Amino acid sequence: MKAVVMSRTGTADVLLLQEVEQPQIVLANQVLIKLKAAGINPIDTKLRQRGTFYPEDMPAILGLDGAGIVVAVGPKVTKFKVSDEVYYCAGGLGRKNTGNYAEYALVAEHRLAHKPTSVNFTQAAAFPLALITAWEALYDRCKLTPGSKVLIHAGAGGVGHLAIQLAKLRGAQVATTVSTPDKARLARKLGADLPILYKQNDFVQSVLDWSDGQGVDLVFDTVGGDLFFNSLSAVKVYGDIVTILEPDFKLGNLKLARNRNLRISLELMLSPELLNLENYQAHQAHILEQAASLIDQGKLNVHLSETYSLESAAKAHEVLEKGSTTGKIVLSID
Repeated sequence: MKAVVMSRTGTADVLLLQEVEQPQIVLANQVLIKLKAAGINPIDTKLRQRGTFYPEDMPAILGLDGAGIVVAVGPKVTKFKVSDEVYYCAGGLGRKNTGNYAEYALVAEHRLAHKPTSVNFTQAAAFPLALITAWEALYDRCKLTPGSKVLIHAGAGGVGHLAIQLAKLRGAQVATTVSTPDKARLARKLGADLPILYKQNDFVQSVLDWSDGQGVDLVFDTVGGDLFFNSLSAVKVYGDIVTILEPDFKLGNLKLARNRNLRISLELMLSPELLNLENYQAHQAHILEQAASLIDQGKLNVHLSETYSLESAAKAHEVLEKGSTTGKIVLSID
């Protein structure tokens, strides 16, 4: 089969299209998928630059998000059959015989969800990692409730634009930071009540004005760095802040958070993959099953920025690394 292979770390040109051996089912719970599309995420570019989690298994095929058609199933597989259309987030961190920048992938049954019928494979592959991240952050970590005021950073980004929609589905009021008027228009289209052009306005003051000086119930930080610490002033007393980045304590401290009795949550949707936590892996697949229903009802949409062919994976990485991407980038493998 054809696959984009990474044999060493470096710039995007280390990603090379090669012929590799097609994976074969060896475990009773495995499903062989003919991939139609693979999502690209920032973690992919970081692994390419810094090295994978499993350097002993190099060379590696990257890509955690996939969508495709079931072509074979192991003897203990019961939920899926040949010709089923699926989408998922699994593999792609460097472990041997995983990764979705390829024509075929082997995935354990409990990692899979049925693809939403109302979207194509390219759209479906754009959802999983970003959607699960936003879902776990807002619903699992912070137990978002109706009527809450929420600030979502980078509301036009891959995670942020899905988080806006999930927050609105729970009945929250949403403020979000964006960099341009075009992104502000997209955020409003997705349901944001208050897009904040952060280059022109102090987002903390904007949030305090919006919340009658109290601050929001929840801040969802998808950016990290100084922004995490600056956001503490935007959270109300006894409020929540959840971040998908590890706080860098060279940039600030938690004194204000402690004084305001804030609850701080860390969201890393990769933990079930890294720690081989099958129950949580199955939970993430269940998130995708629930999301598929919302997608098919027209209540949840993904914004595709650009689509590239499999052989153009290096170009896709370069575009993502430039920053300011709106929505998601996907590889079409057809």
